[in-house]
Amino acid sequence: MYNLPNLLTISRIVVIPLIFLSVYFKCCYFNYIAGVLFIAASITDYFDGKLARERGEVSAFGRLLDPIADKLLVATALVVVLAKPGMLHPISYIPVFVILCRELLVSGLREFLREVNVGLPVTRLAKWKTGFQMTALSMLFFRGWFIWGALGEILLWVAGILTFITGYQYFQTSIEYIKKENNNVPHQVKAPAPKAPKPAPAKKPLKKHPKKPAPKMKK
Repeated sequence: MYNLPNLLTISRIVVIPLIFLSVYFKCCYFNYIAGVLFIAASITDYFDGKLARERGEVSAFGRLLDPIADKLLVATALVVVLAKPGMLHPISYIPVFVILCRELLVSGLREFLREVNVGLPVTRLAKWKTGFQMTALSMLFFRGWFIWGALGEILLWVAGILTFITGYQYFQTSIEYIKKENNNVPHQVKAPAPKAPKPAPAKKPLKKHPKKPAPKMKK
């Protein structure tokens, strides 16, 4: 559990509160400090997986913690750029909204599919999406330098588009699984309700014939 790849993943979570603290300081230098921490944490996202595969230290703990650390890191950075005035143009709130909604949706889908023992593998496009997100947010922290802010917003829109596409792909995978399960469920045919027995016909009363009088004897 406490190997080098997992420690790198844990360090990514440790710096998240430090990045968030920059919200309370108006000085741009705190943005730069948060940006440096964010870049360092983003780099560990590449090396923890690479080292785990090369050293044969891939673990269930690492597979669980790595995507959680990525989502927390990106979500925190998005909150910071939204909360601090001047870091993001209002029109760029749209990709931020898409990214946050997608992460919530995919997290819910993963939880649902995990309960039925179905995996939702990370696609190559999803990895590109994460790369664009982290690059865009890194540039936005240094908005005061040259054209980093403008480039960061452009890349944020690219990340938003990729985020929407990958979210749709995961959603389609879940829908196909649900349809497959519904088709495999045998349809139960309801047995017809038993008919009520017909009432027995009423017996007709027997007619009583009048008795004939006995013949009289002649004297």
